[in-house]
Amino acid sequence: MPERPEYKVYRSRPRLLRGRDSDDGSSALQQLRETRPGRDDRRDEPTYGDRRNVYRTGRRRFRRPSAPRIVAGFLLGVVLWLGIALVAFLVSSITAPHSTDAAVQALDPGGSGLTSATTTLVLGSDARPKGSKEPGADTLSQRADSIMLLRSGGGVARKLSIPRDTLVDIPGYGVSKINASYAYGGAALTIKTIKRYLGIPINHVVEVNFEHFPKLVDAMGGIDYKGPCVISYINGGRRNGGQTLRLRRGEHHLNGTQTLALARTRKNRCNPAEDDRTRARRQQQILAAMRSRALSLAGFARAPWIAWQTPRSVRTDMSGSTLIGFLTGMALSGNAPTAILRGEPTPDGSLTVTEADRRAAVRKFTSR
Repeated sequence: MPERPEYKVYRSRPRLLRGRDSDDGSSALQQLRETRPGRDDRRDEPTYGDRRNVYRTGRRRFRRPSAPRIVAGFLLGVVLWLGIALVAFLVSSITAPHSTDAAVQALDPGGSGLTSATTTLVLGSDARPKGSKEPGADTLSQRADSIMLLRSGGGVARKLSIPRDTLVDIPGYGVSKINASYAYGGAALTIKTIKRYLGIPINHVVEVNFEHFPKLVDAMGGIDYKGPCVISYINGGRRNGGQTLRLRRGEHHLNGTQTLALARTRKNRCNPAEDDRTRARRQQQILAAMRSRALSLAGFARAPWIAWQTPRSVRTDMSGSTLIGFLTGMALSGNAPTAILRGEPTPDGSLTVTEADRRAAVRKFTSR
């Protein structure tokens, strides 16, 4: 029968009674506990980098963001915000109305106006929004309220306004005021008329949609306008279903409805001597104010909303990508003053332009 193994019995003692030199091995155990790194010891371990940039929250520690990381995060936010605006612009351009096939066929080939100069015809008709109470809202034949040629791209910036009462030869209809061409054949006939009258190619056309134009201005948060007194009654004024505008001399912040009324003002009760040339200068001032607003910090904050309303406020032959190139070319080309095709008034209220004045205006508009 095997012998019984010997066992060594250790008797535990209270912690306070244990000595560091006891024979029961508690001294080694205590030393092990003292040398083992604890939770507090791990917190005191050295860290990489400057310890001043380390924050502690509970058991976790994190670094103070460095300046390059802050800048990179800011730039990433800007890119994402502009990306949202770009997507909104492209989607809106797909669903927005486009120019008629007849107008597109009347145009000359041309690029987007980003790297090379192109000529764009901008038309603002006096068509009233359908369903509104304005006189003439249900009629189909409307005259061009404003006619302007833009030459932009490749570092070129030119603007030429053609007064609506200028006498021209309208193909198929004879001599009449140029704004009648829009009533006879829409944008297509107006394009053909201007090409014959001035002898310059027209690459694109933009028709301002008065129904959505106020929404674009409101998407910008309004515009700032400074000018003389204006009192106008558009289409009979508010009492007759139109619009009434009253502005004192000085600075004003205008909403979309007020901006549209100002752009369409032809007869100013404050100054009956004003004519189409005054209105052209006022429209140029409005365009400059819109451009300034869109490129400001307030415009950046509203970029997606502005991008959505821009294609819907016009009717054009340009696709979304081409329209982006056109607008970028205009922004890079600068804000050139608007030249006005000057004519002599006739007894019936129309304007006649001499051949010399017409050639001079064309030469200046097409020059580099």
